Amino acid sequence: MPREDADLFAEIGARLAICRGEIGVSQAAMAEAIGVSHRAYHSYEKGKRGVPVEALVKMQDKFEVDVAWLLLGTKSIRVGHDFEALKRIETSLDQYLVSAGIKIKSEKRGAIVARWYESEVKGNEVTDDAVHTWIEFSRE
Repeated sequence: MPREDADLFAEIGARLAICRGEIGVSQAAMAEAIGVSHRAYHSYEKGKRGVPVEALVKMQDKFEVDVAWLLLGTKSIRVGHDFEALKRIETSLDQYLVSAGIKIKSEKRGAIVARWYESEVKGNEVTDDAVHTWIEFSRE
């Protein structure tokens, strides 16, 4: 069964938020870097609009972002990143959210995954308490 455009846009938006968080720039800075308005970029992350090809190419050129990952969730965010670790983090977070009956917006989920992944890449232990705190902050 093919995915609906809205589902695709939401998935891509979540990966954009993860990517932007991993790079460490604001929405406004990312929008400027790829030549779109802040409002347009915000709508990409929220899953309201598709990302233009030109913007994707600029993200790849400026930040070494893996466009295949952004669009399809394959490979890795950037060359040399641990895609399996990212998938493990996303799965673990999603399992916890479902088991606890917690619903959060996709961009906030992306921010949590990005923070968790960044902590692991830097060699910092990520405790359950830390993840629970990130979730609570995202619910406010």
